[in-house]
Amino acid sequence: MLRYLALFFLATTQLLLVFGATFTNPVKARDGSDPFMVFHEGYYYLTTTTWTNIQITRATTVGGLKTATPKVIWTDSTASRCCNVSPELAHGYCRQPTEGAWFIVPLVYKTLTSAYFRYYSAGTSGTFDNQHVNVLRGSSNIIWDSTWSYASRITIPNRDVWSIDATILIVGTTRYLVYSSWDGAYQCLFIAQMTSATTVGNAVKISTPTLSWETIGANVNEGPAALYQGGRTWIVFSASNCAGTGYQLGRLELTPGANPLSASSWTKYGSPIFTSANGWQPGHNGFFTSPSGSQIFMVYHASKTSPGTCDGNRYTMVQQVGWHTDGSPNLGSPRALTDNVPEPV
Repeated sequence: MLRYLALFFLATTQLLLVFGATFTNPVKARDGSDPFMVFHEGYYYLTTTTWTNIQITRATTVGGLKTATPKVIWTDSTASRCCNVSPELAHGYCRQPTEGAWFIVPLVYKTLTSAYFRYYSAGTSGTFDNQHVNVLRGSSNIIWDSTWSYASRITIPNRDVWSIDATILIVGTTRYLVYSSWDGAYQCLFIAQMTSATTVGNAVKISTPTLSWETIGANVNEGPAALYQGGRTWIVFSASNCAGTGYQLGRLELTPGANPLSASSWTKYGSPIFTSANGWQPGHNGFFTSPSGSQIFMVYHASKTSPGTCDGNRYTMVQQVGWHTDGSPNLGSPRALTDNVPEPV
């Protein structure tokens, strides 16, 4: 009881402190790739790709993340998963479509024993050809205090091949793993139903990069991120080559009530939802909610050059998600570094 009272006091104090406060981008100016964020028990947590380990940074405001000291939570010398470490799936909040409540699970799998699992991509030294999705198990339901141990590699029964950028999609009470994998000359999006925090069923391809804006420099769909609002479900993803001139975000929408494991249940929009602006080329995003749960924010990485880069020179950026009158998401455009962005409330 005392713990929950303390958390309530902290959250109330934070709301008063951030009301009217602003921050400027970037939130992280080096090694800001593939970011994910969550607000959990009074703190914002940020994780990005550093290539050699998994780190988290926390602060009581988004602006505070700019000067906070990262904490290394995982390194690994095992040859099969030592290198190219990318914690693309870390922590996040989303709205449960049927109940309208905010809860922590889409990017962390929580079991009935209150164990949290973190998902990340890693492979062998000297090549990106052996990447797979791996899982860590936490010792605590407090992110910062948890000690992490290796749990498993995700093995896809019907296609145990190269895979990256896993995220968790929730439809009703069922969890699905959505990830990116090559199919011939196309880097596609696949989905598999989760049978536990570390096991899945057979995978089904739900998106192939065939549109003109998905094939600039390479045929790529990657970095899926789930978004829920008003009973609707979207997957926002990165398209085209990150080192080209056309890296941007697209989206799929799930037909309400349809089977997520059927490709025909997903509709791809014909135009990208988030493209270059103000000198920034954006990609690979995640979503998180404000402390009150009344706002959704997007965190994404962006290159300040065109063609863009696929390395640690990408910045971490944050801005609020808006909504069109038809109920679909309005991500706007990448904001200028001179913009004062309101802190989430």
